[in-house]
Amino acid sequence: MGSSSKKKKEKQKDFQKPKLKVGKAKAKPDNFTDTSFKSKSITLTQQSLTLHAPSTTHQFTHHVSLLNSKSDTQRRDSLAHLTTHLTSAPTSQPLPIPVSTLLPTLSPLILDASTTVRTQLLKLLRTLPPNDVEDHVASLMPYVRAGMTHLAADIRVTAVDVLSWLVEIAGEAVVSCAGGWIKTLNCFLSVLGWHTEESSKWSSNRAAFGKAGAKGKPMVKVLGVLAEFLEAGIGEDGDDGEMEVDESGTGTGGGFPIVQTDVHMVPKSAQPYVYLNLFGAPRDEEGEMYETREERFRVFKGRFLVPVERGLESARQDGGEVGRASSAVSKVLKEARGVDWEV
Repeated sequence: MGSSSKKKKEKQKDFQKPKLKVGKAKAKPDNFTDTSFKSKSITLTQQSLTLHAPSTTHQFTHHVSLLNSKSDTQRRDSLAHLTTHLTSAPTSQPLPIPVSTLLPTLSPLILDASTTVRTQLLKLLRTLPPNDVEDHVASLMPYVRAGMTHLAADIRVTAVDVLSWLVEIAGEAVVSCAGGWIKTLNCFLSVLGWHTEESSKWSSNRAAFGKAGAKGKPMVKVLGVLAEFLEAGIGEDGDDGEMEVDESGTGTGGGFPIVQTDVHMVPKSAQPYVYLNLFGAPRDEEGEMYETREERFRVFKGRFLVPVERGLESARQDGGEVGRASSAVSKVLKEARGVDWEV
């Protein structure tokens, strides 16, 4: 029965007339957009409506503003343009933008996630006038220390390279600026894994540089920069601020009444009284300025000598390039203490 009734219904469909809807079409919504048409357009890349080309100063300023771009390629290309401009300009020609204005924009790039950007940044920094950079070392050092304690191994190595450049051009300013001695040494201990007794309870005793540190090359570089930093801070040539005294004890500058001439001359530094901290926030021991070799060596001997000795002994036992690099640090400490370095 079921099959016969089904066949009857199928036959009846052939004689049924479908009901067609007639009348107006369905109204289109108010936000309907007709996209059935096609248009042709011509696009010119890098088109400009100006009649005169921008000046080199305007281009320099424009690329400085592009350093905050979200694109890694754009930041790298802008740094390359700035580097080319500075290297091709005559030595006597002043910078389009003062170093005091340029460094606050360049400093955060030390922590950039792109390796190519950091590499190009280091090339640009090396083209800046050393005398102008020396007056602004204190503003660069916080970013360098942040990079030395960064989680990424590549950024730590880049920060060490920047510190090496700073010590090379302005070693005295690096070790004597506010926080430049104790805080930087703490960063070195963190990078190398030579921690103090307090931090050794939760930190490992080995430095980790990721895949790049498999052969120990970053470790060798950090030890070399540490030797340069200690040489600038407590080395034999660190007594730049002391005045030579002749046999009569009157100081350089001839006999009476011309005595202690250097004290009465115009200071060579841009901020001769910054150590007084007249308008800054109160400083603790780590943020204090240590301008003489004796002060720096006293602090180093009391807080860092023991962990550095322990780390150098471990590096010497490793041998190879790391062991040879540790000998440079040992040599600086030997000359600073004036006694034989026992290992």
